[in-house]
Amino acid sequence: MFTPSRHLHLYRPPTPRSPSPRPPSRRALLRGAAGLGVTAALAACGQGATTPRTSGDVTLALWTHDQNYEKFFTRSIPAADRLTDFAYRLSTTLAGAPDLVTKLLAQAVAERGVPDMVGFEMSAFPRMLRGDIAERLLRDFGEDVAKVPGLKEDLLPARTAPFSKDGKLYGLDSDTPLVVHYYRRDLFEKYGLPVAADTWEEFAKFGERAHRKHDVALNAVVTGPDVNQVVQSFQMLFNQRGGGLFDKDQNLTLDSPEAAEALEFICRGLRAGFITPVSDYFGGPMQAALKQGKVIGVLMATWFKIYGLMPNVPEQKGRWGMAAPPRFSAGGHATSTSGGTGFGVLRDKPNSRAAAEFLHSAYLTHEAQVRRFHELGYLPTRASVYKDKALLRTTDAYLGGQRPFDVYTALLDDAPRVYVSPDQSILNDVLAGCLLSAYRGDLTPRAAIRKAAADFRDQAGR
Repeated sequence: MFTPSRHLHLYRPPTPRSPSPRPPSRRALLRGAAGLGVTAALAACGQGATTPRTSGDVTLALWTHDQNYEKFFTRSIPAADRLTDFAYRLSTTLAGAPDLVTKLLAQAVAERGVPDMVGFEMSAFPRMLRGDIAERLLRDFGEDVAKVPGLKEDLLPARTAPFSKDGKLYGLDSDTPLVVHYYRRDLFEKYGLPVAADTWEEFAKFGERAHRKHDVALNAVVTGPDVNQVVQSFQMLFNQRGGGLFDKDQNLTLDSPEAAEALEFICRGLRAGFITPVSDYFGGPMQAALKQGKVIGVLMATWFKIYGLMPNVPEQKGRWGMAAPPRFSAGGHATSTSGGTGFGVLRDKPNSRAAAEFLHSAYLTHEAQVRRFHELGYLPTRASVYKDKALLRTTDAYLGGQRPFDVYTALLDDAPRVYVSPDQSILNDVLAGCLLSAYRGDLTPRAAIRKAAADFRDQAGR
């Protein structure tokens, strides 16, 4: 559990670096192993001590939190063998997303057993941004991307921003998780509800009527113990309204009129009933509400169909639809994003080049991005792939035969960039509590936002 004093001791402001850092002292390693100076203990990790492989047989050590990635990358091997000078095999380690980062840092300090490729789930990656950890451990994909004509301009900034720092790109995202509004098309039709409101204000008006007449909710927000999900419910709307928790320099930007407006909308929805509280997006209570037709709409990222709707209510196949979210009349974006997993490559290892080329072949070619959508359901991260004619013709049986790219392509150009901070976990802890206080009516939305910002600065020391 986080404690302010420990965090402040771990933080080290950026300092000028020499071109060739010296190896760490024994004392530095011991300090790092004791958890008293992780960035210092990593000072020389990743320094080239072995000869890089340039071709031939190679077994990549892959760490991931999701078995589906293991399957996808395994199926990517034939293409990678054709496109590179390597013949690949994978050795996979599965662990929880936060555990992967903890294990990576511990193994790096010990200078043994680090992977060649690792998947960073969005909520876990910010730890890599503390001090110069990412720079010391991870390959900067910027140089790899620059070698392919037009690729840098084609990668969506909304998906490179969360995994970038100081102009360097440390992760290639698996998805462009656009936020959409899933809705029960059969019940929306039965109750005479519009499926595509222009504004959230309009949405609120017919949502209030729907709840009064039919006892249904058109959206859900999390009020359970998972602070990440509590913040997620708010952040989707906050980012769409045009705000952000942090800027690109990791400065807190929460305290803003946009944050108060987004929170006020949620509070209004909870009071009126067109937004309902749930313990989490995936558990039993949410499943029951979906099955009973009490929750007939959910504002969520595109991956929620795969991980939330299809497992919980498979019998409702064909009854759901998807629409662009309403806009805030005061401004903002057409949509938002939520979640994501970026894969990084450990730098200066014998397999670093092989891993980077493997990831390029599996994640950045046009064909690979199309295949990733069909196999994992994750949206392309290259703008040009959204023009693929086969993708545009794709229909979704769970969504009643709807062509999902009709919605995705309309939202893509106005997806906001979301920046993260190594102090994200501190903010999530304090912000979640303040959000719940506002939901209960203990704090006004404006007061809740200001308190969260003040508590963060007190704990983070900045």
